[in-house]
Amino acid sequence: MIPASFEYERAGSLDEALSLLAAGGDDARPLAGGHSLLPLMRLRLARPSLLVDIGGLDELRGVRADGDSVEIGALTTHHELAGASELSGGSGLIAKVAEGIGDPQVRHRGTIGGSVAHADPASDLPAALLALDAEVSVAGSGGTRSIAAADFFVGPFMSAMDAGEIVTGVRVPRMDGWGSAYRKFQRRAQDWAIVGVAAVVDWGESGIAGARIGLTNMGGTPLRAGAVEAALAGASEKAEIMAAAAKVSELDTPPADENASSEYRLHLAQVLIGRAVAEAAGCPGMQR
Repeated sequence: MIPASFEYERAGSLDEALSLLAAGGDDARPLAGGHSLLPLMRLRLARPSLLVDIGGLDELRGVRADGDSVEIGALTTHHELAGASELSGGSGLIAKVAEGIGDPQVRHRGTIGGSVAHADPASDLPAALLALDAEVSVAGSGGTRSIAAADFFVGPFMSAMDAGEIVTGVRVPRMDGWGSAYRKFQRRAQDWAIVGVAAVVDWGESGIAGARIGLTNMGGTPLRAGAVEAALAGASEKAEIMAAAAKVSELDTPPADENASSEYRLHLAQVLIGRAVAEAAGCPGMQR
């Protein structure tokens, strides 16, 4: 389909982009890589009156180590994330997720800022940010602020951002010494995940000393599997990890659609949690 008519402006700076969005009102939208917004426009599920192109703002691009954290610019592409040496330890989860998003064209054009702002519960990166306790930086006419990932995603395609705000970056903890993994199940290689599991694990002397689990497409927002995380403490055997993974059933009933029933989603989540935790913990024998 053909999108509805709209105006187009290309911003030369962040301040100019914010000014254009403010002038455009509630129907103005920023445009980065376009791989989230443009498909909705073609289906006329989104009908912005003004697109403000921020793709040329190099100040919003790049991955930089900053003490115990890593700063990621909003315009950093998935391809750039996948090859970023700064993403190590637990933060390496971001690189592992990014390398499996879509196809090469999507990875070279799609950005982390666009994926986060789109707030699609079936998108891969939001669950990873949730598992890492990341913070999302946004800017608007009222200034800048930081929003915890746990507070950022409030519903399907809805976030805590106000009208006229732009995602400027993401901050994730490095989590040195932690392992990470992302496992997802999809019908075809480039499809959205029916279920995805983001895991970061601290393997201690006698088993799992800490674990964080984020879930993709198990609800209207990305979810943390808190009961699973608590049950994983001290686990060192495959049976213990799988018993902890079964705690995912304590979450609210996941959605059913043409791809999976609620029961099947719970089954997938349990299996994928077990595999992701085993991989993050560095236990190859437990990943099957």
